[in-house]
Amino acid sequence: MTNLSPRARLATALLRTAATLSRVSGRGDGSVIGGRVGLKVEPRLLALLAENRQVALISGTNGKTTTTRFTAAALGALGPVATNSFGANMPTGHTTALAKAPEASNAVLEVDEHYLAQLLLESKPRVVALLNLSRDQLDRAMEVGMLAEKWRTALTAHPDVHVIANADDPMVTWAAQAVPRVTWVAGGQRWQEDSWACPECGKRLDRYGEYWRCTNCGLTRPSPQWSVDGDQVVDPTGQRATLSLQLPGQVNRNNAATALAIAAEFGVPLTEAVPQLSKVRSIAGRYAVVRRDGRRARLLLAKNPAGWLEAFDMLDPGVPVTLCLNAREVDGYDTSWIYDVDYSPVLGRQVLVTGDRRFDLAVRLQVNGIDFTVVDNFAAALRAAPEGNVEVIANYTAFQDIRSEFDRVN
Repeated sequence: MTNLSPRARLATALLRTAATLSRVSGRGDGSVIGGRVGLKVEPRLLALLAENRQVALISGTNGKTTTTRFTAAALGALGPVATNSFGANMPTGHTTALAKAPEASNAVLEVDEHYLAQLLLESKPRVVALLNLSRDQLDRAMEVGMLAEKWRTALTAHPDVHVIANADDPMVTWAAQAVPRVTWVAGGQRWQEDSWACPECGKRLDRYGEYWRCTNCGLTRPSPQWSVDGDQVVDPTGQRATLSLQLPGQVNRNNAATALAIAAEFGVPLTEAVPQLSKVRSIAGRYAVVRRDGRRARLLLAKNPAGWLEAFDMLDPGVPVTLCLNAREVDGYDTSWIYDVDYSPVLGRQVLVTGDRRFDLAVRLQVNGIDFTVVDNFAAALRAAPEGNVEVIANYTAFQDIRSEFDRVN
């Protein structure tokens, strides 16, 4: 920061001012508007702020925010970390994150899948972590195979970057093989409906549990150097460490393994990194618990078929569940993807349905043979549930609506 040009210093000062005004006026945390102002004044501000820092980029359809928070926590053992771990994952948010942490020599940035090529160019990262690829907002976003090809092309232009990639996802594997240095993590792939065809030759992949291969061109699941065994993570040397996470589900243990692999590349020993992860309790309200009128509701965010499948895996047995579905701009207006989801994991529970598109979801549940009750809003859903624990699965804006109702729980 001390070597910034006068123009860049002015842009940074205006960025911080805009971000502060946004926060105090209650319009948001200021990450987007701050970065927008800063980049307007100095278009190269992101690249300038990233200079002389060790940067890790984390991208994928699902799990970016959680893995970023885990990684930032692990790297905290080395000192201050610049990060956008609350989800502002486009260049405006990256610029703000770097500007807000001028003394941090390390940075961990969550990156929207479509902006990875730009961030590779501007931030010159030390490490890029690739989590997964699956369908998401197909009414306005790129098809999965096209996105994998975009990643592969972008990585080809940066052969010196160290990639940490999910060996269980064929699309990620194919993209990551564009560079010579890859650390493979058994990152899981519960949702497989977007990767039955080989991304190299287009032939059908053979699958055997987590293993996969193409018998036509030979593309095969790499042997992972990092894996999860029960509640333990195993590193490339065979060393084991027990994960004591505050966040639920196998998917978060896999996210933790990726974060630890990144931390190891930055020089943080496993024994020092693992305890840091247990400090992560909730990410922008995800997994938070809210209480009202004797009900204890846990909030789970699920934005696409893969996300809903992982959320079902986190449900406590027998607990009533509220499903919330909206279709606003940031959700994507097309809700046809709900027919890709198997809702049978909620069979036998009390199921309450709400949100702007609650009747769409009701029809889908009826097709799946699920008994349910449609209610007008989340408050009515809570009243309809018995006292005690309630699980809540909501897509993006429905989730934000609930957070707003409870004063944006952390």
